[in-house]
Amino acid sequence: MFERFAIFYTPTGALADFGAAWLGWDSAAGRAVPHPRIAGIDVAAVTATPRKYGLHATMKAPFRLSTDSGPAALQQAAAEFAQRHAPVAFGHLALGHDHGFVALRPVAAPPALWDLERAIVTELDHHRAPLTEADIARRRKAALTLRQDRQMLDWGYPYIFDDFHLHLTLSGQLPDAQAAAVVAALQPMVAPLIADPCIIDAVTLMGQDVAGLFHQIHRYTLTG
Repeated sequence: MFERFAIFYTPTGALADFGAAWLGWDSAAGRAVPHPRIAGIDVAAVTATPRKYGLHATMKAPFRLSTDSGPAALQQAAAEFAQRHAPVAFGHLALGHDHGFVALRPVAAPPALWDLERAIVTELDHHRAPLTEADIARRRKAALTLRQDRQMLDWGYPYIFDDFHLHLTLSGQLPDAQAAAVVAALQPMVAPLIADPCIIDAVTLMGQDVAGLFHQIHRYTLTG
């Protein structure tokens, strides 16, 4: 039984294998993975915050199901969504430290990426339960803009639409010097994995278990 659900972009292949080892959690297999040993870096500590999600980019943030929905209905909706929407190529990824954390981010994301994100947020939103007062208070600790606050109240998450920036998170919040060391250590590891342009060819329905870890329920190929 999952407590919350989400829609992520989840890489496959060698990049997915790297992400599982680096973060220590393979969301596709639903198992912990040993971290690589890197001199001078406490990988377990650096990755503690993003570990539970696995390697991913958030498309629709974690949510509880509404009383009018259920796991089977959400899976059906995700499958139908994938049949209506086409894959989106978004070019190359680059490794960097931005907004306080290390991540892989598109060098130049196309408008189609924002269109896909907007569609996922809005077309599946009737499956989402309203935020609780505790949820709202927790989000507001981040000093949201007025627009982000309204987006949170309307759609359950503040960083959507014009505030959406695709990223595959590789660390928690880090000071600049520590982040620079992590980037320097990771660069030779990830360079061959991001040499080719990337494409979102599927969206993945995720479920969060009682321990807080996210599992891949199903990866839906975009065929629209």
